[in-house]
Amino acid sequence: MRGLGAIFLGSRLALLLVTFLLLGLARPVWAQAVVADLSDHLIAVTTGFVGTKLLMFGAIEGDAADIIIVVRGPADQVVVRRKERLGGIWVNRHKLIFGGVPAFYRLASTRSLDEIASNRILARHGIGLDQIRLINPKAEEGELSEFRAALIRNKQRLGLYPSANGQIALLGNRLFRSDIFFPSNVPTGTYNVTVYLLRGGKVISAQTTPLIVSKIGIGAQAFAFAHRHSALYGVVALAMALFAGWLAGAIFKRA
Repeated sequence: MRGLGAIFLGSRLALLLVTFLLLGLARPVWAQAVVADLSDHLIAVTTGFVGTKLLMFGAIEGDAADIIIVVRGPADQVVVRRKERLGGIWVNRHKLIFGGVPAFYRLASTRSLDEIASNRILARHGIGLDQIRLINPKAEEGELSEFRAALIRNKQRLGLYPSANGQIALLGNRLFRSDIFFPSNVPTGTYNVTVYLLRGGKVISAQTTPLIVSKIGIGAQAFAFAHRHSALYGVVALAMALFAGWLAGAIFKRA
C-alpha cells in the first residue's frame, strides 16, 4: 500500500508540474503564479485516530521568492471566561464571545514572518497568530487584548494553534514542499489551505485548496445521530445506562 501511495503522489506531482508548464506557456503574464496541491483532500477520523500528516507541494514561476502556507480550520464562536477570586472561591465573573474563530490554525514559511513582510501586509491577509481575524465583541482595548491572548493560549494548550512555524523546503528555487501535521483532536469540518507567494515584502499570488476533516465509521454515525436527534439520543443513552446497571446488578447477585 505504501508503494501504491508513493506512485499516486508521484503521478499527482507530475500532473501538477505539467499544468504549471502549460500555464506558463499559455499565459506569459502569469510569470509569478503559484500552483500547489495536497497529498490528500480528506482526513478520515476513525475510532483509533491518533493524528496524521499531509504533504503540501507545488511550484512557483520566476525568481526565488518567499512562500507562506496557512491552514485555517472551520470558523466557530468561542466564549472566553475570566475567573476572579470571590470570598476565597474562584468563579467566572467576566466573559467575551469571539466570532469567526478558526478551529485550527497552522502556519509554515520559508523564513520568519518579520523577515518576509511588514505587519501591515500580514494583517491584511490574516497571516500569523497575532493577525488572526476575529469578530470581536464590544470591549475596552486593554480587556479585549487580554481576552484575545487568553483565547490563543487555550488553543495552543490544545495543540490547535502551534506556536512554532512549520518548515517549507525549496527545491531549485522553483519547487517546494511542506509537511502539515494534524493532531488527534483536530476538529471536523472544511479547512482552507492557502499558499501565499511573496516577493519584495508583497503578496503577488495566492492559491487556496480545500480540505475536509470528517468522522467515519460507527463513531461517526453515532455522532451524527446525536446531533440530528438529540432528544431521542438522550433517551436511548439513558435506557442503555439503566439496562447496563440492571445487568451488572443481576450478575453480582448470581455471583
